[in-house]
Amino acid sequence: MYALAINGSPRKKGNTETLLNTVLASLRATGWETELFQLGGQAIKGCMACGKCAANQDKKCINNADVFNSVMERMIRAEAIIIGSPTYFADVTAETKALIDRAGFTAMANGRLFAGKIGAAVVAARRGGAIHVFDSINHLFSISQMLVPGSSYWNMGYGLDKGDVQGDAEALANMEHLGRAINWLGKAIAPHKDSYPVLR
Repeated sequence: MYALAINGSPRKKGNTETLLNTVLASLRATGWETELFQLGGQAIKGCMACGKCAANQDKKCINNADVFNSVMERMIRAEAIIIGSPTYFADVTAETKALIDRAGFTAMANGRLFAGKIGAAVVAARRGGAIHVFDSINHLFSISQMLVPGSSYWNMGYGLDKGDVQGDAEALANMEHLGRAINWLGKAIAPHKDSYPVLR
């Protein structure tokens, strides 16, 4: 099984990446293929609401000038999608929001491509606003008919400078457990994934 983590932080090797890598390490320990996709800092435009993804039915956005179709292809392939973002003014980064809008619309317009997949949100914050970021990402999963596993706490960690989240032992334990929860859920639903009740 393949798990894709998408890092919406433009700061490489920062706290969001550390949290995501902790989840992925837990999944690799149980035999999953994993990939971390660096979205933050790359050029990605917002949705133009042109409707071409619905008209073309090719599982792509008509705007092929940025990184979106590359990450969308991976999202379609994945059994589990983990989206991570730092907290920017109590919400996701602009790159993460563009991905949510375009991926969500393209998936719905092409027969609910994400239905039955596992989705998990991961958030890094300095102090406040993390719950809103967590909700923003989970809105994509819930409207896309995805399955969202719980963990020992909301999936967030705290720190300002690079490496600070390493001192948040509860967050790191939560991320390790999240990986195990995704593994359990993935293996439980694998024999039944073709019978998932997709509402088109």
